[in-house]
Amino acid sequence: MKWFGAIGWVVVVTMQISSVFAQESYTVEREEIADRKAVLATVQTVDMTPARARIGGTIVELLVDEGSAVRAGEVIARVVDEKINLEKQALEARRASLQAERKLAEIALDRAQRLRKTGAGSQAKLDEARTNLDVVVKNLKAMESDRELILQREREGSVLSPSNGRVIRVNVTTGVVVMPGEAIANIADETYILRIEVPERHARFIRKGDLVSITQAGVLETQGVVRQVYPEMRNGRVVADVEVAGLGDYFIGERIRVYVSTGKRATYLVPQRFVFTRYGLHFVVLEGNREIVVQPGRRIGDKIEILSGLQDGDMLIGGQL
Repeated sequence: MKWFGAIGWVVVVTMQISSVFAQESYTVEREEIADRKAVLATVQTVDMTPARARIGGTIVELLVDEGSAVRAGEVIARVVDEKINLEKQALEARRASLQAERKLAEIALDRAQRLRKTGAGSQAKLDEARTNLDVVVKNLKAMESDRELILQREREGSVLSPSNGRVIRVNVTTGVVVMPGEAIANIADETYILRIEVPERHARFIRKGDLVSITQAGVLETQGVVRQVYPEMRNGRVVADVEVAGLGDYFIGERIRVYVSTGKRATYLVPQRFVFTRYGLHFVVLEGNREIVVQPGRRIGDKIEILSGLQDGDMLIGGQL
């Protein structure tokens, strides 16, 4: 029994020793990566459109407030011009007068036709009566057009949202007198983008279609795509718009840290499992179980950038297979 126990102990020790020497390796080679710079981006809307009053008058009803979601064509306020009601009353009075004239002209035409049939009336009287009726009918049609014009002006008192989006600012309150064309509210389009400003020295590196990394608390959240690079520099900076999905949860004007490409450079990338920390220093193990101190940089995926301590061709020894 003791003999068999000794054999089992030897087998266990042999397996542990063999596992120590069964290390995976990694050959260090210089790689080219995109150099990225951290900049602050501002959440903006693609378009900011004012909802304007189409007639002058008094705001009698305000149906939205800052932050309200609106659809294109939705009524957001109502403007009333008291002169329109007076014009409608005057028009209705003239319309009633013309209708009375029409009845009188129809009676006169009927009398002239009967007299003409009996020979007691002349053709000139008949033509005159027919012309009078025709003039009154045309005046009534013109009056109907004027009435439609007034009703259209009244309908234009409804201030409509020009697009789908969210109300960013309301410029008036109920009871305020506004002029035609005055902005009642500013509507932000529901499509949001990130607007970034990159220093002039990096202008030649940023291109339409480049990927932009968006982080929060140092953790990659998502990526966006540069949709437009403006040809004009502002205060020595290049302005670009980045398209990102899900920006509707942010506030317009909110600042977010993003990383943009500013060219390419050569560096060493090592899998993170080959780097360990001891006493606040970072080490790797070279072939022959020789430990050396390295200076790590930023993490890129499952690898970490090594700024110093390694050279081409170094063989790293890592964890157990």
